[in-house]
Amino acid sequence: MRRVGTVQRVAQGLALARAADDGEELPAVGDEVVDENLSVVGRVVSVFGPVDRPFVAVKPSERDPASLFDEPLYAR
Repeated sequence: MRRVGTVQRVAQGLALARAADDGEELPAVGDEVVDENLSVVGRVVSVFGPVDRPFVAVKPSERDPASLFDEPLYAR
């Protein structure tokens, strides 16, 4: 399991997480995303922004994206 980052913004139905600055490999588009309790929250739909610390856009499966604000997310 890889740390995706912490959700910093919510826009157009997506949760936008700033990638962790720890040198880990970024998640791929389509990867399943879980919260700290290992509950599935959605899938990665895009990775964009600066190369050194990009954003990861997550399309929530059922939860309201606003409920993910400031929550750490992980890719499986």
